[in-house]
Amino acid sequence: MTQTPEQPDREHRIDFEIVVDAYDETERAMGWYYYLEKTLEMPFTAQCRIKRSTSPLKVGQTVQVIGMAEEDECMSEIFVRIACEESELAVPLDQLECQSPDEASCQAVADWHYWLARGYAY
Repeated sequence: MTQTPEQPDREHRIDFEIVVDAYDETERAMGWYYYLEKTLEMPFTAQCRIKRSTSPLKVGQTVQVIGMAEEDECMSEIFVRIACEESELAVPLDQLECQSPDEASCQAVADWHYWLARGYAY
């Protein structure tokens, strides 16, 4: 398995903006949750990038991200709410590639992907 190379700018942002002063798993989870809640400009379009057995999305499928899942649902990984027919569904953010024109939103999603790719955990 090829490890994702370290990206100093992204590492700095994660250390000093996202998980700053986080001393345990709960604090890191909440740091990520609030960073994403504050940074993601919703709604935005995203495309499914990977298949997950826990999600009905298909690779290449386009969805509309409409909000963050509830805090307690994001304690082990980040979930976002998507429009699904006439309802909403929470799916893992890791599964989605940001297609928003808002650069900050796409950077935030990429930060989460990077965190996971580097093998970091709450």
